[in-house]
Amino acid sequence: MELEELSVAEKAAMLSGGSEWDSRGNERADIPSFVMSDGPHGVRRQLGEGDHLGLGASKPATCFPTAGTVANSWDPELAEDMGKALGREAHDLDVNVLLGPGLNIKRNPLCGRNFEYYSEDPIVAGRMAAGLIRGIQSNGVSACPKHFAVNSQELRRQASNSVIDERTMREIYLTGFEIAVREAAPMTIMTSYNEINGVYAHENKHLLQDILRGEWGFDGMVVSDWGGSNAAVAAVKAGGSLEMPSPGFTSVRELEDAVKAGTLSETDLNARAAEVAKIARATRAEGVGRDDLLADAVAAAHHEVARRVAESSAVLLKNTDAALPLKPGMRVAVVGDMAKTPRFQGSGSSKVNATREENIVAELQSSAESTGITVTGYAQGYDRQGVANQALLDEAVALAAQSDTDAVIAVIGLDERSESEGLDRSTMAIPQVQNDVIAALTATGKPIIVVLVAGSPVELPWFDDVAAVLYVGLSGQAGASAAVRVLTGQTNPSGHLAETWPLQYADCPSADWYPAVERDAIYREGPFVGYRYYETAQVPVRFPFGYGLSYSSFTYSNLAADDTGVTCTITNDSDVPGATVAQLYVTGPSRTAQGDGNAAGVLRPACELKGFVKVTLAAHESKTVRIAFDRYTFRHFDVAANRWAIESGVWTLAVGANAEDLQLSTTFAVAGDVDAIPADPALGHYLTGNVKHVTDVEMAVLFGREVKASGKPTTFGVNDPISSWVDSRGFVARTIAKTLTKRETSVRQKTGAPDLNTLFILNMPPRAISKMTQGMVDAAMVDAIVTIANGHTFRGLGGLIAGYFRNQSANKRTAKELNHD
Repeated sequence: MELEELSVAEKAAMLSGGSEWDSRGNERADIPSFVMSDGPHGVRRQLGEGDHLGLGASKPATCFPTAGTVANSWDPELAEDMGKALGREAHDLDVNVLLGPGLNIKRNPLCGRNFEYYSEDPIVAGRMAAGLIRGIQSNGVSACPKHFAVNSQELRRQASNSVIDERTMREIYLTGFEIAVREAAPMTIMTSYNEINGVYAHENKHLLQDILRGEWGFDGMVVSDWGGSNAAVAAVKAGGSLEMPSPGFTSVRELEDAVKAGTLSETDLNARAAEVAKIARATRAEGVGRDDLLADAVAAAHHEVARRVAESSAVLLKNTDAALPLKPGMRVAVVGDMAKTPRFQGSGSSKVNATREENIVAELQSSAESTGITVTGYAQGYDRQGVANQALLDEAVALAAQSDTDAVIAVIGLDERSESEGLDRSTMAIPQVQNDVIAALTATGKPIIVVLVAGSPVELPWFDDVAAVLYVGLSGQAGASAAVRVLTGQTNPSGHLAETWPLQYADCPSADWYPAVERDAIYREGPFVGYRYYETAQVPVRFPFGYGLSYSSFTYSNLAADDTGVTCTITNDSDVPGATVAQLYVTGPSRTAQGDGNAAGVLRPACELKGFVKVTLAAHESKTVRIAFDRYTFRHFDVAANRWAIESGVWTLAVGANAEDLQLSTTFAVAGDVDAIPADPALGHYLTGNVKHVTDVEMAVLFGREVKASGKPTTFGVNDPISSWVDSRGFVARTIAKTLTKRETSVRQKTGAPDLNTLFILNMPPRAISKMTQGMVDAAMVDAIVTIANGHTFRGLGGLIAGYFRNQSANKRTAKELNHD
């Protein structure tokens, strides 16, 4: 039977999940159900019903480095190798759709989920994601880039409205997704929880139809984030294919009724059902042997892939007097709880049940014979939960001060509470007890080598006092051996930062308005995100975008540009083989001509990354590398004309090792399709990138409309988060919100990890309840719950009870209809 021949109810049933992780198939049309699983850096195949927050047990799988760490490799081919291993494991664990990679732009370093995202720059994010997607899908498994789009904070994540101007959205927040779609053709894409300019992502026609399908040519399935669908009929009209996890038959009835009423075209319903069926058939695994993941050879091989990725992603941030690599014969003390109890991934839905674990102490000890480096002892140094403990501090100092200790390796960073889905960081600082340990160790006079564990930038108050800093990020299950190989010189570090590290949080462009605590998250900084801000506004930083040291030294020469790209020569001037990343930045006509942002040409940052290549060089070897121009190199989005345009004029092309170390530059005449005209002087502070002083009037010019944030609602609706009930007039609702808030705080303090279930509930709007209860709660019952929140407890309870019985009867009728009884 053809898909179109199915009943409206049967096609509607295919557009929502049958369980936490499974789609609904249709036997009559030979459309199998398929399995989805979290998997940005490892397959989280849960047992039984499971949950979407990583709390339930899952099958063992390789834990690779997180996206924020992998991006520091600047190596899409390496990402593809990782993707091949991920896809193989997904295949062997009967997973059809792997939910990743994360492509959201790192707008602010405090976003709790930044470790899952690649970069502050869309070119790096898009190219790295494209590599991973190609690798995953080479196994017949669908990748699913997420969260589409403009999703930058965890607070109120299901009840937040990202207010953004069209040009910034297109150029910064969507370009990475565009690259991934055009270059890797993912079969699935996941929408984000938030609204974009007042319309939920999963029912945003401009996003899903005009841009994703119409402009980029995407022909796959669009799945909602779990609980992220708002209105089933609106989603189908706009291009949303599948809502997850499981609204039961509520959405089926809504879609069926809309078709009957003529408010939803059956053509749209057919299109969405066909998109779901396409995934089911494309990832079907008939006749394919599975379940050999845990074979020793496969597990060992994938552990080696994880190690190789971690090695290539480690970033050497400081190396005074060649403190690294450690020299044979050296005696080192190891300090830090994380050196023995490793932290190598973040918390939340991406958390993987690793096939094995390593720690730095054991890896140093086991490598002693081959490296000639001995460990004089280990001291915990600090309490992992941040509680001051003088005994631990004294033990570490005594170990460092021993006469047989030549240097100290201190492993510090962010703890499990700091980086998690559902919770933004409150500070860029690491726990004070760890800073205290470093201060005490440096007072011994011994060289201190810091190994830094964190998925996002942190403030480094002791940076000037230590000998070396190796940033390993969240480096996966093989991260410890990878770090030891870098420390001992078996691997030459070649990672470069894929995001800027500010000196302090107050320097961040969005620091004064992040995160938004009410409904509207206004992106008032416009395009000045990350290095685009720091380089334009000339704000000093700790480490510029693209920064990374090496045990080798490199020089750049012979820059040449032609109509299709640039070439330059890179030379390894040292006796040590190594690798570096050549980065191409462009400066538009407005800044090339006078350098003050006031010449002809649209508003632009001082420079923008437009290409890169990682190059490996033997000692004293030179290579000529080429970075090609493409559709992204010179374009800008012309809002008035609603199209991409290229300005004619003289541009500057620069190549170097990071955004501030551009050794080569040349001017280049571009023959575009529009003449450069002066930017509107009414943009004011935007013209110099000074976004911290932008006025509301200037912002209105950028946005093309007046922008005002909404305040606290006087009454609660289905899309206000449960956390907002603390202001409810109703005792029951107010008590629920306050109790949940206290519980989350208590659990986090007691266990050292966030209470993800409680955080999810607090951030969740009531309408999500009907999307996540497998049909037990429908939209009418949600309305009754909101009535309770608004202080009408008994009226709401009456509606809830009546709605329950009405919904149960309706579910039985729908089930009977679908079963053709």
